[in-house]
Amino acid sequence: MAFGNLSGDEDAPQAEINMIPMIDVMLVLLIVFMITAPLLTNAVKLELPEASSPANAPRPQDITLSVTAAGGRYWNGAPVSAEVLTLKMKEAALLRPLPELQLQVDKQVPYGEVASLMAEASRQGLSRIAFVSRPGEEP
Repeated sequence: MAFGNLSGDEDAPQAEINMIPMIDVMLVLLIVFMITAPLLTNAVKLELPEASSPANAPRPQDITLSVTAAGGRYWNGAPVSAEVLTLKMKEAALLRPLPELQLQVDKQVPYGEVASLMAEASRQGLSRIAFVSRPGEEP
């Protein structure tokens, strides 16, 4: 493969294939496939819990926080406001051993409200959070 024209004839047709554009296209395709291939095979494998498990008996130190579809919040069966709930979470975080906060949430409650309750519990120091469902209930 000659890179220069030694014959001196500048107007003669070039008898070689220009490979540079084809190499550029192949490198771009290689980069595209290198980026997209891991994304296609990187699936998170989860085994989601089933609600048909046997009922667990709550321990005496565990705390039940219930949320109704209407927005009512109940701390161990007693209705509480948002301010009182924060204070009760703070007090519960000081107990040793650390109690488990068991969330009983109605199906109609939006996920955003559940997420904010979990974030508030974590902010106050309650790191052990469990979700409670009825045994045998279909999701």
